[in-house]
Amino acid sequence: MKQFLRACVALLALTSAAQAQTPVKIGIGFGVGFLPMFIAQDQHLVEKHAKDAGLDVAASYIRFSGSSAMQDAVLSNSVDMGVYGVAAMLIAWDKAHGTPNQVFGIAGVNSTPLVLVTNKADAKDIGDLGPADKLAMPAMVSPQMYALQMIAEKRFGAGQQDHFRNLVVALPHPESVNSLLSGGTEVHAYFSTPPFTQVVLDSGKAHVLTTSEEAFGGRSTFLALGATKRYLDGHPKMAQVMIDALHEAGDMIRNDPERAAAIYLKVEPSKYLDQARVVAMLKSEHDDFGTEVSGVKAVADFMGRTGGLKRVPASAKDVFVTDVGGN
Repeated sequence: MKQFLRACVALLALTSAAQAQTPVKIGIGFGVGFLPMFIAQDQHLVEKHAKDAGLDVAASYIRFSGSSAMQDAVLSNSVDMGVYGVAAMLIAWDKAHGTPNQVFGIAGVNSTPLVLVTNKADAKDIGDLGPADKLAMPAMVSPQMYALQMIAEKRFGAGQQDHFRNLVVALPHPESVNSLLSGGTEVHAYFSTPPFTQVVLDSGKAHVLTTSEEAFGGRSTFLALGATKRYLDGHPKMAQVMIDALHEAGDMIRNDPERAAAIYLKVEPSKYLDQARVVAMLKSEHDDFGTEVSGVKAVADFMGRTGGLKRVPASAKDVFVTDVGGN
């Protein structure tokens, strides 16, 4: 009888411990830009740094394609926080201003330039694309769309941000790659992100027309981590936990790219990329992974000019709840 009672007590203790663990649902997407989150998942970095902060959490990761889907998931509480484009984050920051659903940034995740590629041999510039040349990107509301609009405004003047919009079709990254490389579709351009950029360029069937650096005049945050005010207020330690986890993941990418590459290929196996190619990519882009943000004000100002925002933040500090520097 005593043994039975001891067993019951032990079982209750285990059950209580499991019940005490707080679930944290994190939205992620596809591509090398999300590698810090892949590493955090593989190495249980959120749990590790939460424990250091006196928290007991169990992180789960849910994948979405495109900033629109991620935004919906964050706002509907399907996930507690998500990694997505700055423009979509600014929209939610603005529209839900002053409410528990107002979205705030926690940290930058990746600032790798977006690259516009084409399979048209005679096209040397984005202006060489014609009306029948479809331009693929993951969603109509995506970092690529805002970069495209900003490029159009720079080239053609105020009010011309939609100059290329009629060319755009929304396709997931793998479909965009297949469409471009097959040469048998209307898709003749693709606003790409790593590793898809490397895949299409290494094929020899595509070349670069321009990059997002033309839009921003330099480096800008491509992906950032955000959450609602409701979640951040209810879990005040989690923002710093996530920053610490992202710092550790970034350190692995810079200091041990072989291990980081292996984690990436475990999450996203590729018939186009082997370990050596991913390692080379990470070595060339190691500065693109970090929590500091840049280009937020440039995106916000553009969106304010073109009617995408009613409220324009004075700086990135109005949008991000943590001191992640940048602009």
